[in-house]
Amino acid sequence: GVVRSGKISKIFTSLGLKRVETEMAEAGDIVTIAGIADIYVGETISSSPDAQPMPPITIDAPTLKMEFGVNSSPFAGKEGKFVTSRQIRDRLERELEMNVGLKIDFDNSDGSSYMVSGRGELHLSVLIETMRREGFELQVGAPEVIFRQEGNKKLEPIEQVVVSVPESFSGSIIEHLGKRKGIIKNMQTENGITNLEFDVPTRGLLGFRSVFTIETKGEGIIYSSFSHYDEYKGEIAKRDVGSMISGCPGTAMAYSLWNLQERGPILIEPGTEVYEGMILGEHLKGGDLVVNPTKNKQLTNMRASGADEAIRLTPIRQMTLEDCLDYVQADEYVEITPISLRLRKKWLTETDRKKNGSR
Repeated sequence: GVVRSGKISKIFTSLGLKRVETEMAEAGDIVTIAGIADIYVGETISSSPDAQPMPPITIDAPTLKMEFGVNSSPFAGKEGKFVTSRQIRDRLERELEMNVGLKIDFDNSDGSSYMVSGRGELHLSVLIETMRREGFELQVGAPEVIFRQEGNKKLEPIEQVVVSVPESFSGSIIEHLGKRKGIIKNMQTENGITNLEFDVPTRGLLGFRSVFTIETKGEGIIYSSFSHYDEYKGEIAKRDVGSMISGCPGTAMAYSLWNLQERGPILIEPGTEVYEGMILGEHLKGGDLVVNPTKNKQLTNMRASGADEAIRLTPIRQMTLEDCLDYVQADEYVEITPISLRLRKKWLTETDRKKNGSR
């Protein structure tokens, strides 16, 4: 290893949520130090030049990557405080100083987007939500698992998943993780609580936490950590439906959404401002469908022969950030602002989507 000299200017300990400066710390204390630049996890600080370094701590390599970019939608800059590429880059560089499990590829960037790699969906979604609350506006692509190649074998990251649920929900959780290529390793039931242990591909855990919360009615506990790389487990069914895409800008009308809900679940409320290329809902027949959500009922001065049919809209599913990341496909983005979460196509016009081979 390399030995270098430095000077610690301040030592801080924690008192509740406060950081308190101190003159001395003892073995076992958790401290924060100031004064030494470019320090990394696993390095040893000692006052003696002959001290033996501590065994280094290894940090798990990233298993998932996502594209972070400047919001390029027609609504860009309307809801965020920090919207430029420079501001996003500066924020990501600051994150690297604290978030040791994060890796960001600045060298191969086009200047408007950056590939951010982390240790799972939760790791990256926490970063996105933090930036969102700080006032950042950005767009992110679909999560991509980081595969490895050893000889002729394609390897993928496997995570150890530990679940604790009421016994009545265990069957549902086993079924869901089984569909996601999960292999059960251990199962114990005690006092009405079932503890389950699985090996699940990282791909299979994308979007699973929201499913887990719904299936267990909020009564379950789930924990996951990277375990190892193993041979590719085969395709995992993700979304076998298409999207309903707005073909024009405007305000979504209840009358239009009422007619469209026959084709699949709607994801926006009446009165929502939309733009061309924005995703409005799911198309159950598969493939994408371009629709007009701004059309209102034509009013005339002629009395109808029968009573007007009442407009009844099915309550929409409130999409969380994790739901959105699980929903998007390779040709789609999640538009993230401090106020809104929107789903959109990478190429907004139908002509551009056909040129680029989008669904």
